[in-house]
Amino acid sequence: MHIDQSILNRANEWMTPTFDSQTQQEIERMITSAPKELEDSFYKNLEFGTGGMRGIMGVGTNRINKYTLGKNTQGLANYLKKCFPNKPLKTVIAYDCRHNSDTLAKTVADVFSANGIKVYLFSELRPTPELSFAVKHLHCQVGIVLTASHNPPEYNGYKVYWQDGGQIVPPQDGEIIKEIESLRYEEINFEANKELITYIDAEIDTAFINSTIENASFSTPKEAKENLKIVYTSLHGTSIKSIPAVLTKAGYTNLNIVAAQEIPDGNFPTVKSPNPEEPEALTMALELAKKIDADIVVGTDPDSDRLGVAVKDLSGKHILLNGNQTMVVMTAFLLEQWKRAGKITGKEFIGSTIVSTPMMLELAEAYGVECKVGLTGFKWIAKMIKDFPNQKFIGGGEESFGFMVGDAVRDKDAVGATLLVCEIAAQAKANGKSLYEELLNLYLDFGLYKEHLISITKKGMDGANEIKQMMIDLRENPLKVINGQRVICIEDYQQSTARDLINNETFELDIPKSNVLIYYLENGSKICARPSGTEPKIKFYISVQTDLLSLKELTEKEEELGHKIQCIISEMKLN
Repeated sequence: MHIDQSILNRANEWMTPTFDSQTQQEIERMITSAPKELEDSFYKNLEFGTGGMRGIMGVGTNRINKYTLGKNTQGLANYLKKCFPNKPLKTVIAYDCRHNSDTLAKTVADVFSANGIKVYLFSELRPTPELSFAVKHLHCQVGIVLTASHNPPEYNGYKVYWQDGGQIVPPQDGEIIKEIESLRYEEINFEANKELITYIDAEIDTAFINSTIENASFSTPKEAKENLKIVYTSLHGTSIKSIPAVLTKAGYTNLNIVAAQEIPDGNFPTVKSPNPEEPEALTMALELAKKIDADIVVGTDPDSDRLGVAVKDLSGKHILLNGNQTMVVMTAFLLEQWKRAGKITGKEFIGSTIVSTPMMLELAEAYGVECKVGLTGFKWIAKMIKDFPNQKFIGGGEESFGFMVGDAVRDKDAVGATLLVCEIAAQAKANGKSLYEELLNLYLDFGLYKEHLISITKKGMDGANEIKQMMIDLRENPLKVINGQRVICIEDYQQSTARDLINNETFELDIPKSNVLIYYLENGSKICARPSGTEPKIKFYISVQTDLLSLKELTEKEEELGHKIQCIISEMKLN
């Protein structure tokens, strides 16, 4: 295979004395025997996406390694000094269970300390939400977590949090990227100042656990907590450091942990993917739940920001809820608790995203609060809290199994969400009901909603071009009818415009630009197309809905909505 000269030029830069001998040997191997691998490793710089920087570990500009992360950190250190001139600077760093996360975290700590910045480094792996909490708790200007969330074992990543505890957002992310891109690799200072690195653990853990209990507990009787039979799995990830301690301290004594998945392990040996969005990931937990007749099953992803939940249906069988379902159940519960406590004054809000269920808007209207809707990614919900200090944030979520209770943590938080969902299940059981019945009651009140996600993977440079072309086609040749229903509106977040196709009018969208398209059909269906910001995928989010007048209609109506979704998939050639 012929290697493009621009790829060779990039690779040869990494053959200089700035880079260690092991790196140089790996590049030589790729040049001589793996040119395709060389191309994928160097054809671009790894970019910040919706969840920070995430990629395959290895040598090259398009890989996670000590040099790409070192450059990030040096650029960020330079940026901090510009933002906070003549001020003492502090950062906190956490990492997950992935291969090299601990050594990469130490590299990041070394570079910050080499630049005169005080570093708090967790002595062992910790959940991402604890890092978000620690940024504010320790009064740091910035926080970093080394994680690739639920990606496969060969991935790692780098998330940046600002002093409010939320992830960086525009224009700040662009300013930081400019600072990073202006650097040469030889400008990275790897020479650590050990006196500026402090290891942290138990004291922050205790503060985080207490804060979680304070935010996500709602006067559930002691007996109800003890009576709830919980199955929990950390899927070999970091939540084992927090969730058992939180549940136990909150009074949940009947906690059954999936032992085979309890030990943190970056190989994730018992699952194809450590992603609670995938039903297969919770197979072991569901088997244990069936064996002991558990009331609820909870599984979290490796960095403990997402959770999957299974509950008993009306026949007593354990079924998995999707992220939209857990989100509306948790939000409705929070709203009801706030209402009963007399805390709803009209200055409160809940948060959601443009690809999540429209049912969140219905809930907000019913309780007299605002539902703010942002782009995909919890950094936008965190930004809402920062941008509207005169409004009180109750809670919020997104369809991809993330939820946040209150504002002590400014990112999706599976630790707090796990406690909240147990509170809901315990109170429901004490009242002779189940969490599933709570969901059905919401459907009776607000209509039956069904959502479906199609995720199409296109790897490498060719795949990236295919995804780009798919979005171009959807923009330049928009569909006018889907499944016999007219398209009545198209929202294009890249152009910041919404087109009303019935009245032939165009409106501006007051949301930051993003490569997202949403089609609205005349029967209330919604189809969203969005390339992933962290994976080589394009995602299609489909939402359909109908009235539900009685639970006797449930099976028939669910099948009707399922058929609608399949027709949309078939007509748009997404299968």
